[in-house]
This record gives sequence, structure tokens and C-alpha cells, in this order.
Amino acid sequence: MDTKARRLLTLFLSTLEISAFTFGGGYVIIPLMRKTFVGKLRWIDDSEMLDLTAIAQSSPGPIAVNAAILIGYRTGGIPGALISIAGAVLPPLVIISVISLFYQAFRSNKYVSLVMTGMSAGVAAVVIDVVISMCQDILKAKRLLPVIMLVTVFVLSAFFSVNVIFLIIAAGIVGYLDFIVQRRKKG
Repeated sequence: MDTKARRLLTLFLSTLEISAFTFGGGYVIIPLMRKTFVGKLRWIDDSEMLDLTAIAQSSPGPIAVNAAILIGYRTGGIPGALISIAGAVLPPLVIISVISLFYQAFRSNKYVSLVMTGMSAGVAAVVIDVVISMCQDILKAKRLLPVIMLVTVFVLSAFFSVNVIFLIIAAGIVGYLDFIVQRRKKG
């Protein structure tokens, strides 16, 4: 098997494993993708993972699938994107199909309900971990603008109920202007 085929197989198996054994959606999958593709495989670095996460989050659709597409494309081009989509979507598709067959039994089962409640607590902990790790990456850059944007967007969203679409557009504009200023400073 050549290097490209081996890389695509590793990409598929990695996204399949992450998707199959993760509960709670995209914000739970992101740190696992980071651990795999940044830490273990070293295919991308921390700052690129942060950028891909931001793009995945602001794009329409599920963040887990968006992140898988972006990482797949970044590491394997179009074939990588297609392979990672399959790896990310296949486990939930199979699990939801099986659950739908037995929905009534699951719905009324007390033990299943207790397990789901426990999973909710675990998901909350993982989401908090993601927020902390992403904030650490921002603070490591020692730039004030991202911190101001983070706090401003949080306050506007949580306390003033500003529409998220407007916040994304405004953050995109500020980020683009900051990019232009940083590029001019470098030369």
C-alpha cells in the first residue's frame, strides 16, 4: 500500500473511531480530533486546528462533519475530505438507524434514561474542557484583540440576545481587518 493510500486509510479509521465512540456532538469531537490529528499523527498544528475549528463552527451544518471535512481536505485533498465525511457520518447513521427501530423500548426504559442523564453531565464537562483549551491557545498568542472579541461576543450573546449570525459576521469582519493589519506589519 502506497503512502497516500495509507494516509487515507488512517484518516478514515481515525474519523470513524472518533465518531463511533463520542457522544455529545461536535464540541465533544473537536478535542478528540485535536488529540488525534495534532498530538498523535502531527498532521496539523495547534493554531491550524483552532482555525479549522472556527471555520467549522461558523459554517452551516454539524460542526463535527464540517471539522472532519476541513481536516480531511487539509490532510488529503478532495479524497481526504470524502473519506473523512464517510468516517464521521457512518457511525451516527448506523446508531440512529438501530435506535429508531427500538425507539419505543428506549424511550420508556428507566435505565436508558439514567444513562442519558449521566452522558449529559459528561458532555458538559467535555464542552468546558474545549472552551478552556481553546482559550489557552488564544492566550498563548499574547494578543489582546481575540480576548476582547471573545468576551464581547459572549456578553452580547448571553446577556443581550444578539443574533449569532450578526456576531459571526462582525467577528469575521474584525478578523479580516486584523489579518490585513498583521500582514502589513510583517512586511
